[in-house]
Amino acid sequence: MAQLIRSPVQTGTKRTRPMNRRDFLTRTMTGATALMAGGVLRPGLGWAQQTGSAQPIRLAVARRTIEVNGRAAEVFGLLQPNGIHGVTLDAGKAFDVELVNEIEDPTLIHWHGLTPPWEADGVPDNPLPQLASANRHRYSFPVGRGGTHWMHAHTLQEQNLLAAPLIVRTAEDRARDEQEVVILLHDFSFVPAEELLAQLQRGTGHGAGHGAAMNHSTMEGMPAMDHSAMGHMPTHGMTDSPTAGMDLNDIDYDAYLANDRTLDDPEVVRVERGGRLRLRIINGATATGFTIDTGIVEGTLIAVDGQDVEPIVGTNFPISMGQRLDILLTLPAGEGAYPVLALREGAVERTGVILATPEATVRRIGSSGETAGPIVGSALEKRLRAGVPLSARQPDRQFSLSLTGQMEGYAWAIEGGDDLRVGQDERIEITMRNSSMMSHPMHLHGHHFQVISIDGARLSGAVRDTVLVPPGSTMTIAFDADNPGKWPFHCHHLYHMATGMMSYVIYEDMR
Repeated sequence: MAQLIRSPVQTGTKRTRPMNRRDFLTRTMTGATALMAGGVLRPGLGWAQQTGSAQPIRLAVARRTIEVNGRAAEVFGLLQPNGIHGVTLDAGKAFDVELVNEIEDPTLIHWHGLTPPWEADGVPDNPLPQLASANRHRYSFPVGRGGTHWMHAHTLQEQNLLAAPLIVRTAEDRARDEQEVVILLHDFSFVPAEELLAQLQRGTGHGAGHGAAMNHSTMEGMPAMDHSAMGHMPTHGMTDSPTAGMDLNDIDYDAYLANDRTLDDPEVVRVERGGRLRLRIINGATATGFTIDTGIVEGTLIAVDGQDVEPIVGTNFPISMGQRLDILLTLPAGEGAYPVLALREGAVERTGVILATPEATVRRIGSSGETAGPIVGSALEKRLRAGVPLSARQPDRQFSLSLTGQMEGYAWAIEGGDDLRVGQDERIEITMRNSSMMSHPMHLHGHHFQVISIDGARLSGAVRDTVLVPPGSTMTIAFDADNPGKWPFHCHHLYHMATGMMSYVIYEDMR
């Protein structure tokens, strides 16, 4: 196994810069439709920032220092003036945020899970440029329905923790007798993101399983496989087992974090004896899938990606990059400490938080377990049913895409993704077939879609914005084209996106 070369940490001086914008966009637009020569792409329906007297929430992109494995680490943050990381809003009201860039490099933030007007989406130069240092921009648009969402950079800055929760609470949420616990997961490296990417492209990176330096050919022509039937693990039917030849993790990170902390010094959340909790879990990792393990306390999954699903009870729930889970827990009546762990896919590393009653003894839990975490696959996805499905309707347009790539040269693509043109108010179906050896969490901006077919089997699956497509599998999603723009559709593995696995859904009525 090739070992990733680790540069010596330079506390307070080493930082992760954003990738050169032109280079990044050149890479991420591989296979995407280019703008018409000399033209400027604009939506048919624009948006205007509100100019009322109400004060916006001030949100600063700033540097901060955290401790990782006993070492100081300079990372990014999205901070309010009172120190709160991220934003909590009320459903049905305005998203009114002033983004202030307090770092020396340009940046921009994507509001993942919301459906803003295109101009507010937060992808550099699509259409707004990055926000220059010391500049600010006010965003104002309807926040929409409640849900667990998040915000993050759409460049390599995301690797250095430029991400935060974005929680939208309904009146029903506020009225419930339950404690909310927000958990933001991340993978962390002292090596700058640009160097990680360069090493992957050179084949000198390292990962669990096969490793980034290994060369596995694509699976073109290979029939779709039902991974959930191959050596299934006894975890309530919600995880898939390893598949021969599958690439899992292409980077071994220095640490895996839950709310900025490892299990060597975890966050301890004080809870009531017999209390009812709602976990809002966000996988903000750039290249790591996890399985959430609630231990001896059985959980009830009630929402994915901020959208209600029919409840599913269990103790293990897979979550890929960019996805979110809302899980209800009812704790035992006595004193106790209850770990909620995130198990790294196919490896022994883990992170998490500890739920502890007022007088409970909290014992140390190692950052590595005895067995590897389950493979994150489509077994849970096949069981999910939308709480509010799309209305029944025939598709107006259908697209078929192939997700391709290989470790040699580290090049990834969406074949067929260069002409995803749609019309206003049309019902769109997109079928994705994963012809590569790695899973791809596919995310569509500006919309929520419903999963309607997995490996050829029709279903009324979850409504969400990010769905995992395992190797050899096919996934069909449907959505209504009701938000004009040029919307990114990409893999939420940061380094896959940065090396070509990104396309755009473009409305035909744009001018």
